[in-house]
Amino acid sequence: MTKFLLRRFVKNSQHPETPAVRSAIGTMAGVTGMVCNILLFLGKLLAGLLTGSVAVVADAVNNLSDAASSVAAWLGFRLARRPADADHPYGHARYEYLSGLAVAAMILLIGAELVKTSVGKILDPEPIDFSLVTLGVLAASIAVKLWMAGFYRKLGDMIASTTLLAAAVDSRNDVIATSAVLLGCLASRFFQVDVDGYVGLAVAILILCSGVKLGKETISPLLGKQPDAALVKALTDMVLAHEKILGIHDLLVHDYGPGQCFASVHAEMPAGEDTLTCHEIIDQIEREALTQLNVHLVIHFDPVTTDDALWTQMYGAVRRIVGTLDPRLSVHDFRLERGEADTLVFDLEMPFDMQGQENRIRQAIAQALEQENTPYALQIRFDGKP
Repeated sequence: MTKFLLRRFVKNSQHPETPAVRSAIGTMAGVTGMVCNILLFLGKLLAGLLTGSVAVVADAVNNLSDAASSVAAWLGFRLARRPADADHPYGHARYEYLSGLAVAAMILLIGAELVKTSVGKILDPEPIDFSLVTLGVLAASIAVKLWMAGFYRKLGDMIASTTLLAAAVDSRNDVIATSAVLLGCLASRFFQVDVDGYVGLAVAILILCSGVKLGKETISPLLGKQPDAALVKALTDMVLAHEKILGIHDLLVHDYGPGQCFASVHAEMPAGEDTLTCHEIIDQIEREALTQLNVHLVIHFDPVTTDDALWTQMYGAVRRIVGTLDPRLSVHDFRLERGEADTLVFDLEMPFDMQGQENRIRQAIAQALEQENTPYALQIRFDGKP
């Protein structure tokens, strides 16, 4: 079915990496989810009202919230396609995150109301009129939601969409919730055990948990979360693949929404290299990053001395010492300033969890240099990194 929908409604679906195709896939997924969830809501609501089951009604409202989520996802993908303008030079791709945040807030409100209704049913229980129609509606809902979980998962992986992957998890949770409602109805029918209010409360709590989880997932990229490790590695490998690049540091990745990724990095190149050659290499790498990784990369050129024997010796010594302190530390922008007191000047990148240890690290490097009979003065600039 998923392949049929892709062929029928998405042109060039074999190229999901392109922005237009990605948006079309997201739109198709949103519309499909909206139609399925509205049908499930109507069926369950009718069954719940006929039987007087608050658990079935709660499950119906859960599907209504899912339909609202699909609407927001569809709207988010549509708005995210708007091109950059004077007010938003980085585009509108973050609308996808904002739509997810709006859905999370709506889910939390619905979940809170269902908690209130279910607690009332627990305190004042009413009999449930179970029927084969209710059984059929709930069983059909489980089957549809199982399909939707796989549908969202496949498309989410295809276009790397956190919104669709969250919808896949939500659909899986719906299978669990509806199964619990079905078991509660069966228990009431065959064992005269009144658990309807308790099952409704469990479904409501599941809705609240889904809302909290979705909220966290959408707020995180808006706040500026750590970039994907695979993307960082791909960018690093791409830049270092050029033989004139001696090293990189200060790689920063900015996420302005799916398909709108900007990055900057400092690249070390030989100081004696022709500047026009360096400029052409940097331009080439930036073009590769955009065409192969869809990343708008800006590279800052850092000239590095390579024909000074003493510089090379001291650079190697400092890197070796720093590596023994912690392999996560890295040295860059290294200079040897000669004068009355020769000074080693360099930047030292350190993880966030090591902040506050600057004095200890500086003293350890100075002591190690003294032990090697190279007591240079030190001027270290500490940079934090994830």
